[in-house]
Parts: sequence; C-alpha cells; structure tokens
Amino acid sequence: MSRGRVGVIVAPENPSAEPELTRLFGSRADMYVARLPICPRPSLTDRLESYNAALPAMARAFGGLRLDALVMACTEPRYLLGPDEDRRQCTELTTATKLPIASATLATHEALDHLGVSDIVLVSPYEPWVTDLAERFWKTAGVTVTQVVQIRAGDGYSSYAVTPEELISQVESAEPPDDAALLFTGTGLPTLPVLGPLTTGNDRRLLTTNLCLAWWALSRAFGRQVTLSPLPHRRTAARRVAHTGGRA
Repeated sequence: MSRGRVGVIVAPENPSAEPELTRLFGSRADMYVARLPICPRPSLTDRLESYNAALPAMARAFGGLRLDALVMACTEPRYLLGPDEDRRQCTELTTATKLPIASATLATHEALDHLGVSDIVLVSPYEPWVTDLAERFWKTAGVTVTQVVQIRAGDGYSSYAVTPEELISQVESAEPPDDAALLFTGTGLPTLPVLGPLTTGNDRRLLTTNLCLAWWALSRAFGRQVTLSPLPHRRTAARRVAHTGGRA
C-alpha cells in the first residue's frame, strides 16, 4: 500500500499535534504542516477568530503539493461556531479545493457518529468560557454531555502546558464512570501518554481529538475506514475502539 499524504494546519505554539499525529499516522502517511499566522492582538477571542478567518487561505497554502486529505488541527476556534456552520465551511472548502478538508471538530463529530457514541464525558483544558462553548457545541450536535472535567495547568488554563501527570490526576479525581466514553478535546493536549493509565482496570472508551483527526485523514486518504493502534502493546479502551470493525 502506498503512503498517503496529509496536510495539517496547526496553531503556532501547539507542541503536541505533530508528535501525536506522526505516531498515529505511522508508516501509512506522510504529514505536511503549515502553521496558522500569529495574531498580534492579545485577547484569546481575537486570536481564535483570526484562526477561523485564516482557514481558507491556509487551505491553499500548500500550493501544488499533492495531498490526499487536509485537516485543521486546532479545535478551540471552532467552538466559536456552531456545528452546522463548522460543517458548512469545511464542505465549501472541500468543494473549492477538490480536496477532503475537515476541522478538528468535524473529524471528531464524524468519529463519534461512526462509533455510535452519543454520550460523552467532556475533558477540556480550556478557559471555563471556552469549555462552556465546547459543551454547547456538542450538545447542539446531538451529543449528550454527561459530565465536564475542567483541566488546569498549574495555576491557569492552557492545553499546551498541561502535563500527562496533571491530566491523569485531574481526570481520575473527577471520577468518571468506568464505562464512560471520554472525549479529550484539544490537539495541544499530551493525550497518547494517558491512554493506558486511564483505561487500566475499567471499560472506558477514550477518544482524543488527535486520534479522531488521524482516523478521519487516513480514512479519506485511502477511501475506506482504517484502524488505529496508538498503544500496540496494551489492550486499552482506545485500542478496542480502534479495532471495532475498522472503526475509529
């Protein structure tokens, strides 16, 4: 099987998207990355809005490079939109570029639908007002949010600064049900190191934004549903998800 080519658009300071996607793509696809422009305005709202506004130009930033799929690996700005607007924009870009394009939220939504996951525990590292937007986004998309786990990095909120140890500790302290589906929102979170510890001794299903992005991109690149094995040496809930009939 030939290797696919996936374009990835990522926020300037994101430390986790590329390492995790590289691991998830494995030998199946090469990754080509473009970083969103730095926003000179200090407010978070301005920065997120600038990322959304930049998406059409970024979708064309690869010029004549042949790609099989393109993803926006930046979740937070999409929560400023509703799921319908998010999908509409991605559909319009796909039509204009003749290239399958998805935002992080659209890829996650399609992964949830494909798996038949309708109830989630939402794990969010964002500032509380953005977490509220995220919860509303998924509820509007028809997903039942049974619990919200707000993650902090030290004394503040930053998906880029959260350590795997902090993530594990705070999720466990929230005591999500042993059979829950947990959605870790945010491509900047270090999620792959936490999959094993958080699924040991329970039946949880862990879905991360990067896992959903990789599934979506590889599935579009090869024209069929693919499986992912983020933890080849341990049978975790994430691995069970990856091996359910070719599902995410």
